[in-house]
Amino acid sequence: MIINGIVISLIAGYYDVSTPDGLVRTRARGVFRKRNEKPQVGDSVDVQLDDHGTNYLIKVHERKNRIGRPAVANVSHVLLVMTATQPEFSLPLLDRFLTFFAWQKVPVSIYLSKSDLVDAETLNSIKNDLSYYQEIGYTIYFSKEELENRLMNQIGENEIWTLAGQSGAGKSTLLNALKTDAGQKTAEISQSLNRGKHTTRTVQLFEYGKGFIADTPGFSAIDLSPIKIKELRDYFTEFKAASNACKFRTCQHLHEPKCEVKRLLDAGKIKNSRYESYLNLRDEIEQGRMPEYRK
Repeated sequence: MIINGIVISLIAGYYDVSTPDGLVRTRARGVFRKRNEKPQVGDSVDVQLDDHGTNYLIKVHERKNRIGRPAVANVSHVLLVMTATQPEFSLPLLDRFLTFFAWQKVPVSIYLSKSDLVDAETLNSIKNDLSYYQEIGYTIYFSKEELENRLMNQIGENEIWTLAGQSGAGKSTLLNALKTDAGQKTAEISQSLNRGKHTTRTVQLFEYGKGFIADTPGFSAIDLSPIKIKELRDYFTEFKAASNACKFRTCQHLHEPKCEVKRLLDAGKIKNSRYESYLNLRDEIEQGRMPEYRK
């Protein structure tokens, strides 16, 4: 008998697969090793069952994406957790994440964590910065209560939403609040480095609404070097929308005449920090270097 399911965890060489008939623990056939292939959490797979209780994962269906290390496959949406403090809020890091996931063609919503740990003036400044991202199309959640009220109904059938963000952003804490039986470990921030410890070592999917939500290890660095530099502009959503009005179809929004992005920038309709992020990422890709963000 062959049934289809979704891999929700990988433990010591065994794959736990969620199927219409319940959870099935399997091992992968040796053919995967011969092909140098490894099923990932999030994969849609076929499992062969027999009457003796021996189950084998025999096929991995085509993936629409594969994100992170360790990876989660077939991500439908990313909930990006950004901190108001500990580590400090960072627009360059936010732009870096948004560029990465735009390149991966995965939609993103943003959740601001630890907002209760900053004073009103700092929080208002962060909210003012984030209002720009709302204007260009990103959904932003400023409280756990707001997120809880909306998230359950937003996850479609068998969709996989994954939490993402740097170490110490509070992803596991958020997951424990959303899914009270998740039991994810959390840890304090390193005060000397202003960064978090990796408390999540593996990827696991948790049933949530009609689909799944995943916690992933934090990112200390995001490699954007594989992006083709001429395509970088398309991963800034407001640049892509404005570029239709540029004089040149290949406009890179640098020094070209009649550039609509530069016109909107000068008019204050494109945020200066966004354009600075674009220039910095262009330089990074050209130089082939990958910084490690500590904020």
